[in-house]
Amino acid sequence: MSLSTVPDRHTGHDAAKSVRLGSATRLRLPRRAGFWAVAASFAVLTAFSTAPSPLYSTYQRQDGLSSITITIVYAVYAAGVVVSLLLVGHVSDWYGRRPVVIPALLTALCAAVILSFSTSLSALLAGRVLTGLALGAAIATATAYLTDLDAEPGAGPTRRSQVVATVANIGGLALGPLVAGLLGQYLPAEPALTYVVFAVLLAGAVLATTAAPEGRPVPAPRPRYHPQRLAAPSAGRSQFRAALTGVFLSFAALGLFAGLAGALLAGPLRHPSPSLAGLVVFIAFGAGAATQVATMDWPTRRLLGTGLSALVAGLAAVVAAAWVTPPSLGLFLAGAVIVGIGGGALFRGTLALIVSTAPASERAGALATFFVAGYVGLSLPIVGAGIALQYASLKVVLLALGLVVATVTLAASPVLLQDHRPPQTHGTRS
Repeated sequence: MSLSTVPDRHTGHDAAKSVRLGSATRLRLPRRAGFWAVAASFAVLTAFSTAPSPLYSTYQRQDGLSSITITIVYAVYAAGVVVSLLLVGHVSDWYGRRPVVIPALLTALCAAVILSFSTSLSALLAGRVLTGLALGAAIATATAYLTDLDAEPGAGPTRRSQVVATVANIGGLALGPLVAGLLGQYLPAEPALTYVVFAVLLAGAVLATTAAPEGRPVPAPRPRYHPQRLAAPSAGRSQFRAALTGVFLSFAALGLFAGLAGALLAGPLRHPSPSLAGLVVFIAFGAGAATQVATMDWPTRRLLGTGLSALVAGLAAVVAAAWVTPPSLGLFLAGAVIVGIGGGALFRGTLALIVSTAPASERAGALATFFVAGYVGLSLPIVGAGIALQYASLKVVLLALGLVVATVTLAASPVLLQDHRPPQTHGTRS
């Protein structure tokens, strides 16, 4: 395909075009193709972020890492996500979406290369910190990017962009452990192979995003840089606070699988298999992604109600699976599905509250705060579990975590199930 020098006007769905950046001419995809390129790149990044989950037992066996060391590895990743969200997650509102997403993908590629060459503790820590920083920079930006690319000028966000963004996010989180678990099961001596595969995929994601058009014009003059302030956007403050509560609970429940599936299977459930550990995480997050597709036409209140009730029921099944005699793998898998359904419905409902109420000029900043709450929910229970495991058995820790998350879910239900109709000026179209 030949290149031209027609400038990208950020509009239309015509044939592929190119723009001149500095002295170089680069291929530009039309907006619709760019939308799917960004979605696929986002899914690759989120998949890479959870890929190590089923491999932690391999690290413990091969390198003698303790459970508290694995907890530290998980904690530095979560800290990287939150720090990056606060420092970078909102700046695409000022500088453009692509200039933030591309460096984030390059950072993840560096992490994959480091882990491809070494699985030592120092490499593992460095790789996970870089992964957290990459994901924190990209997660809010990519969600806003997809919203921009699918919206007509002057129109509100589409349901399609919301569904694709959440499926790329949750679906990617599901696929990463499945791929890593299968590779770890059949090539157990080569855990670095997982990272070689993701390094290739991330390199492709960088190329795809480079060809995507920018989502929206950047403001002029640009605001002076400041870290993300954890504050509600100018519109829809009650909706925003409800969304933060919901995403915290959604990620906290799903985090039980991302951080503890391998340990639960190898311990109380007596099934020490990397592929099974990856499959369980895939089932939980995959059920969440499937729920988001199946509920495209559901109103927000129904999504939130379904999510809250399913979370409590699923957590009860997971805890019971470890405590019944004999322990029940079937009940554990059923609990994974139910928690995934609840987490997916709750995540989609809370994300809909954010994108339908935050103005476009504040969208990435609002989403950054939203995902800070989510990743705090994803990390705090796992870090707490790692510390608690020094003093109590895994069954007791699982019971305590389940009770805490279920109690907070029930307590938050009245707030989440209030009438959160968005303002009429920010409608959502199909």
